[in-house]
Amino acid sequence: MSEFPDSASPEPGREPNRVPLPRTRGTGLRQRLAELRGPDVPPKSLDARALAALAANPGCERRALLDGAGVDKAKLAGALGAPSGFGQSQFAFMRGNAFEARVKADGGAELLRLVHERLDPRAEPPTTGVVPDLSAVGPEGRAARTALALREATGAGVWTLLDHPMVALDVAGSPAFLEPDAVVVHPDGRWTVVEIKSFPMLDGSADPAKVGAAARQSAVYVLALEEVAARLGTPPQEHAAAARGAGEPDTAAPPAPAEAPGTAVPAGAPVAHGARTGAPEVSHRILLVCPKDFSNLPAASAVDIRKQRAVTRRQLARLTRVEDIAAALPEGTCFSPDLPAAELTTAVEAVPAAYAPECLSACDLAFHCRDRALAEGAVTSLGRSLRSELGGLTSVTDVLAAAHGEAGDPRDPAVAMLRRAARLRAEALDGHPAGAGASEVREGAACR
Repeated sequence: MSEFPDSASPEPGREPNRVPLPRTRGTGLRQRLAELRGPDVPPKSLDARALAALAANPGCERRALLDGAGVDKAKLAGALGAPSGFGQSQFAFMRGNAFEARVKADGGAELLRLVHERLDPRAEPPTTGVVPDLSAVGPEGRAARTALALREATGAGVWTLLDHPMVALDVAGSPAFLEPDAVVVHPDGRWTVVEIKSFPMLDGSADPAKVGAAARQSAVYVLALEEVAARLGTPPQEHAAAARGAGEPDTAAPPAPAEAPGTAVPAGAPVAHGARTGAPEVSHRILLVCPKDFSNLPAASAVDIRKQRAVTRRQLARLTRVEDIAAALPEGTCFSPDLPAAELTTAVEAVPAAYAPECLSACDLAFHCRDRALAEGAVTSLGRSLRSELGGLTSVTDVLAAAHGEAGDPRDPAVAMLRRAARLRAEALDGHPAGAGASEVREGAACR
């Protein structure tokens, strides 16, 4: 049989027709993302903190593509000559690990006690908790093992602690594997996310900004767990029918017990105590555990994250699919940090960005994007609120020209506001030169 099934056998002295076989959609995307990272460059995992920052700026295609492709933005920023200026110190990292180990000591007895005390006081107190083994090969294997452990714990009817489980969340068409600090399964089958932080909780309250960041990070975990719960709550025959594209499942049929991949339930087998055939409930309240005052003792507080979950879900849904962004790039585009700075700059600038001052505390490429925004005179460097008020005026040059009457449609509300502010400022400076600063404050307030 010929070695070239799709073409005629090559004649002596002629090159064979090496036409590659068509790639499937998933395989083609993975190969394309690997080409963007560079040869032999391993992908950087996307954590919940990065996802929360990405959801806060869904209009930035640059970050969506780089995060989806697994590009290490810190190394990329260093190769561009604009290294990032934030990160956790080694001391803080070691202190956080030591505190987390203390909270989870003795099979998580103290952690389960805090969950019972703060979130589920009516349940049976946790005398002994179950800590399943979640070890597996690769993130996909760990995610599958976590889903199986969650299914078993939901039907067991006892307190269960999942230490560093692995869950997956689809982000702009690319899977992101996330690792919460812990997930607790209550005796009634509910799932609760536990976030352990090293910042102190003084007199029962912590820094609101840090609590908000922890809530946004936990919202990502809750979204991923809700996807797992939805899969576990789908009867296997309906799940298979949906996978085959057979249309809507028969909702009139009674739901069957949820099955984990590779696990069969014999017909007529008894259902374990506490088992549920519907989707398990993922609690909208998470447990935030921090050091108490200035000690190393744990203190906990329940945090309602419904608002953060809704915002994060909406923002992630707005993200452009990674494959669509990658398809618009020039052939040969690569973000490997080993490339020359000029070539890297060209590759990075080929992807549109949406810079804002808030990026400085959330993105490794923020300093590079800020320098480019300032060089181009983009109004985004002045803040998102101002950018939204200026409408179609995207550069400082356009804003000044509109304010001085040299350009812009006078019927545009933004142009009219700028010309009125410029007129008020000119009148104030003509009458009271020394009070120019106060006049500018008044005219800005009058035009809001």
